[in-house]
Amino acid sequence: MRRLLLLVWIVALLCAFFALDLERYLTLESLQQNQQDFLALKAQSPWLVLSAGFVLYVLAAALSLPGALVMTLAMGALFGLVTGTLLVSFASSIGATLAFLASRYVLRDVVRQRFGAQLKVINDGISRDGASYLFALRLVPVFPFFLINLLMGLTTMRTRTFYWVSQVGMLAGTLVFVNAGAQVAQLHALSGILSPGLMMSFALLGAFPLVAKNLTAWLQRRRVYAKWTRPAKYDRNLIVIGGGAAGLVSAYIAAAVKAKVTLIEAHQMGGDCLNYGCVPSKALIRSAKLVSQMRHGEPYGLQSVTPDVSFRQVMARVRAVIQTVAPHDSVQRYTSLGVEVLQGYARITDPWTVEIKLHDGTRQTLTTRSIIIATGARPYVPPLPGLDAVGYVTSDTLWSTFAELDTPPKRLVVLGGGPIGCELAQSFARLGSHVMQIEMAPRILIREDSEVSELARAALAADGVQVLTDHQALRCEKEGAHKYLVVEHAGQMRRMEFDALICAVGRSARLKGFGLEELGIPTQRTVSTNDYLETLYPNIFAAGDVAGPYQFTHTAAHQAWYAAVNALFGHFKRFKVDYSVVPWATFIEPEVARVGLNEQEAREQGVAVEVTKYAIDDLDRAIADGTAQGFVKVLTVPGKDKILGVTIVGEHAGDLLAEFVLAMKHGLGLNKILGTIHTYPTLSEANKYAAGEWKRAHAPRKVLAWLERYHAWKRG
Repeated sequence: MRRLLLLVWIVALLCAFFALDLERYLTLESLQQNQQDFLALKAQSPWLVLSAGFVLYVLAAALSLPGALVMTLAMGALFGLVTGTLLVSFASSIGATLAFLASRYVLRDVVRQRFGAQLKVINDGISRDGASYLFALRLVPVFPFFLINLLMGLTTMRTRTFYWVSQVGMLAGTLVFVNAGAQVAQLHALSGILSPGLMMSFALLGAFPLVAKNLTAWLQRRRVYAKWTRPAKYDRNLIVIGGGAAGLVSAYIAAAVKAKVTLIEAHQMGGDCLNYGCVPSKALIRSAKLVSQMRHGEPYGLQSVTPDVSFRQVMARVRAVIQTVAPHDSVQRYTSLGVEVLQGYARITDPWTVEIKLHDGTRQTLTTRSIIIATGARPYVPPLPGLDAVGYVTSDTLWSTFAELDTPPKRLVVLGGGPIGCELAQSFARLGSHVMQIEMAPRILIREDSEVSELARAALAADGVQVLTDHQALRCEKEGAHKYLVVEHAGQMRRMEFDALICAVGRSARLKGFGLEELGIPTQRTVSTNDYLETLYPNIFAAGDVAGPYQFTHTAAHQAWYAAVNALFGHFKRFKVDYSVVPWATFIEPEVARVGLNEQEAREQGVAVEVTKYAIDDLDRAIADGTAQGFVKVLTVPGKDKILGVTIVGEHAGDLLAEFVLAMKHGLGLNKILGTIHTYPTLSEANKYAAGEWKRAHAPRKVLAWLERYHAWKRG
């Protein structure tokens, strides 16, 4: 009720202001006509006029009334540059703070309930660099200050921070306009403010935001680097720590533009993707898929067979695939490209110095202008009691641990229902393991829509995976040679015997041992970076899994471009990393691929969407291939063909998604996809048919009705 009364009071004051036509007093003409009267009154009662002017200015700023420019000119005309500037500076800041508090008191809870997700993003930015952001806005006098007051009131910014930043940020504009007001008697129109005598003031005002921005950045850098001694010269332009996707691309870009770059890798070139992740897992998936196809030959007119699986040979093929791809990421290749590759452990000792402990036991110290941290991530191992005693493997270690097995583990537990867990569970089940997949969440692939999760669960179950959701792993036990996992479900304990256990519950960034703690670089789950991938130190960047927020090879390479370019050319131009269109895929069968929003996220974020869905079981090529399952689901702006997100479930979904990724990146809608020729018969026609479904739903019904009458008339 108090908020409602305050809102009514504010609205009443605004209505009274306009109803009484008080805005006529806040014009240049009125100011010029009444200037002598004001000056006379000031001569009789200077403190009264000063106090009244201060109070009126506070009210005008608090209520966001028009005419602030004229009032500023009036203060300059009445009180001169010094007194007028002091009056306007404090009155405008106090009034802005009152508007800020009113917005917070009246509107914030309502806005938070309705737009909580969007406001969280703004609040995260404010908590990170809110003062400097507000300061930059205040430096631009043409920006509507009343809007800044209202919007900042919706955030978590502290009141005193808002006040002092507003006071300092508005000072430059206040000085210029108060100075103009001191000459108001000679002005005949607002355009006269730009007289030759004041042109320089306004030129400086226009340049001040840029100067202040650079000055602020310089002061921040000076504070950050205060305790360090900068080298007189540098051995390298760039040092990259980590030879995975982000590190390789960063080093490649630096070498391509002829920078002197050193890449340091402690283990294997190619990182997790080549040696433990993308490449070996896809090789395993392909072998497992062939086994499944051989077992299900009848639908194709073939006799089903049970293949004699040599797991040792399957794993040998996985190693062979890695060895075939490895030259793409090898020391030799990158050396030939102009990259110096050092194999050893890197530690950053100051913002420009990296110490390398080489594998041969020697040490080398290099100075560099910029550093990119691309140390990747490792599998997360939950603190499960008894886990070490029973033994386990991760998505990294299973390739070496299982390499010499003649058969896959008979009873296999997979902890985790995310993409990695699902891919491994299905593959090992197809290769002959009895797989029990344990997921504590209500469903697997929790980030996808529920119908996607259910379809994936059904596919895994069809291959023999025992999918146990809502099961909390409690501990592991060992009795002689027998190993058990104890889980809880619906308040009941269950004990499951297994032969091998794979931990696939996520990955954690590699943050330790690189000198980040000693330098004070903030880390939480990842290295903290800004929009330019800069850490606390503007010359030290992070990219890939260690930086987040995504842990994909393709996003690591994407970030690497921004990190490398900003590291080498940031003093000329910096680029904010773009996450607007990020695709990903889970390579089970059928594949699950997505870009942009899905229905689940749209609901959580309060984004209005229109859903168009095309079932792939109607697609000619899918029917011919025996893969007629899945769908293409497109989310668009209601009533428009602008694509907000796409989910595809089906054969080669990851490949089919590329057309939508391209469309979203370049602002192409469903009408453009519908108007594009797609080869028949191919799976890619599913994209066109999905666009056709949207078009059919938006057919002009009234026009079609008139056309039906027209054609009937033409027939006589």
